Amino acid sequence: MSPVALVSATFPANMSTLSWEKQFRQVYDRGVAAWHAGRKSPSAMFNRKDTAFLATIGCTAQELFDFVDDELRYGDFGFDTTLAVAAIRRDYFLKVMKGKRTGRTVSMENLPAKTAEVDGIAWLPRLIVKARLKLRGEMPDDLMYGCAGDRPFLRKMNMDLPGFLKLARESGDDDRRIINAVKQSAGL
Repeated sequence: MSPVALVSATFPANMSTLSWEKQFRQVYDRGVAAWHAGRKSPSAMFNRKDTAFLATIGCTAQELFDFVDDELRYGDFGFDTTLAVAAIRRDYFLKVMKGKRTGRTVSMENLPAKTAEVDGIAWLPRLIVKARLKLRGEMPDDLMYGCAGDRPFLRKMNMDLPGFLKLARESGDDDRRIINAVKQSAGL
């Protein structure tokens, strides 16, 4: 499913949804302009109003900065993918977490190693944990869901960032469901 279709499937087309998506696009575009102007940090890229808006949808300035920065440096994805990932997180934040942050941030040392494997598939254990952290808003600033390691891994598995995040959300704590879906998608 394309990122745009995923957003449409995740949220009904109503004024509230259109409003947050429009505002998200404006913040994103300001981030792109700031990046081109040389303001390449979350605090330089986004003002307090932008950061406050992002908090209402379960996003941080660091998370959006990472997407803007990686898109402009590597060109691997665009706004539609960023919006689709934000939509899944927003939905989880508002419906499951009732708009309340956990107040926790997981330490990088508590993540599976990049070389950790499950069923002979390296990177997958780490990505499963990262997706769950993304959903709960517990990512450390040094970690990005959708980093330069996640993207090639997902391409190799015939998946994308929004699709994997949606799979993680639907699977809850069931690692085996995620592993089997990835293996099926990759033809393993």
